[in-house]
Amino acid sequence: MYSARRLYSVAGVLTLVLAVAACTSGSVGLGSGGAGSTGLSAPGIAPASSSPSISTSTSTPGTAASIALQTVATSVDATAPSTSSVLPSTVGSGGPPASPTTVTTGITKNTGTTKPTGITKATGIMKTAGITKTTKTTRSVVLPPVARVTALPAFGSSDISPSQPLIVSVTKGTIRTVTLRNAAGKVVKGAISKDGASWSLGEVLGYGKTYTVSGSAMGTDGLSVPITGTFSTVEPDTRVRVIVSPGDGEVVGVAAPVIVRFGMEPQDRVVVEKHVKVTTTPTVEGAWAWIKHDDGAWAMDWRPKAYWPAKTKVHVEADVYGVDFGGGSYGGDDVTSDFTIGRDQVVYANAKSHHIVVKREGRTVADYPASYGSGDDIGDPNRVTRSGIHVVNELLPVHKMSNPAYHYVNVTEYWDVRISNNGEFIHQNQKTVDQQGTVNVSHGCVNLSAQNAKAYFKSALYGDPVEVTGTSVQLSSADGDLYDWTIPWTKWVSMSAL
Repeated sequence: MYSARRLYSVAGVLTLVLAVAACTSGSVGLGSGGAGSTGLSAPGIAPASSSPSISTSTSTPGTAASIALQTVATSVDATAPSTSSVLPSTVGSGGPPASPTTVTTGITKNTGTTKPTGITKATGIMKTAGITKTTKTTRSVVLPPVARVTALPAFGSSDISPSQPLIVSVTKGTIRTVTLRNAAGKVVKGAISKDGASWSLGEVLGYGKTYTVSGSAMGTDGLSVPITGTFSTVEPDTRVRVIVSPGDGEVVGVAAPVIVRFGMEPQDRVVVEKHVKVTTTPTVEGAWAWIKHDDGAWAMDWRPKAYWPAKTKVHVEADVYGVDFGGGSYGGDDVTSDFTIGRDQVVYANAKSHHIVVKREGRTVADYPASYGSGDDIGDPNRVTRSGIHVVNELLPVHKMSNPAYHYVNVTEYWDVRISNNGEFIHQNQKTVDQQGTVNVSHGCVNLSAQNAKAYFKSALYGDPVEVTGTSVQLSSADGDLYDWTIPWTKWVSMSAL
């Protein structure tokens, strides 16, 4: 019933439109006519011929009849069942009955007639009067930010050394801001690199503290990512004490080594050595060596390749706070020292000459008769004054000397200048004045008269070199501090951890 009503409605419209067309033209068609064609002629509809087109008196598309047939096509329900209905036998008045026209699935079909213009059949799509209706589905995908923020050590790390580098980095982006604060809210120094790829800690942290980092980075995709995290520092079992000599403000001789003493030998010398440095004005070539001194403490000694130039300014930094010495021990407070090299004074002590010669800036300023150790004369190596570069390391106006093996204890001597820790001094000895300048009779010290001993004592500085020659035994590490200059330079530089 539904299909029949729809088809009658279409037929009625078609009858009305064709009647109007018949009033304006004796022969109206759709498309071009051809020989032997059968078209629609007023007042009725002629039977269809084998021609695929419908004849017309004009070839102009868009006439009333053309529009009418298009209207018929667009009014047919394309979803109706494929049944056939016959249109009324006549359109208008008079004339023979029209041939039946079959409508199938919304398309008017005449025998040998093509689809009327404007009708398109496509699966699921009905094109009506040039309008195509389609269903389009759009899926939205949200991509994550491309910037990636990392830290070294990683965010959340604990028991880190306060002195180790701390770096926050970003890939596929740049750092906008980074702020590191301690538990009290104080901002810790740090700086963003010029290219914006990283932020670096600018000062050492405190022991046993937690720090919070915050900030942001901008990715190459224009999206911002947050920077958040924490770091916690170690609380050491032991804090290693550091002592630097010469000390602040001292004026010392041209052979004085820089000595940085530690309370323990570090497990990693390289790490510690990187935190200690010497700066000189003018620039002086020198190097570090690891030395175990008489007090049992391990030290880093720095000496120039040759004697210091006079008046050199020396700055020493031992930035060991927070440095891991191993075994739960970390460096204590940082230590610095600023001292000056004094005048260039060297003592030349030739045991065979029985004299000492004092030269300042290369010029002789004193020549004193002396008596050296008698060991080479009596065949006792323990009484031989050692040959080699000694360094003045202590000045004692009065000192008690003892050597039980040679039957003297607490003998008072004056104007004592210690030149090694094996008991060698340049000092006053009135008992040997008659032998001074002619014979070596001491137990190893260099004896002078009271007048000469005092004069020399007044001219001496800590760090002055005393070059002893003419004996059979060489100064060595067995003789104690300071034996740095007995080590050849080529070997000295190999004693650095770096």
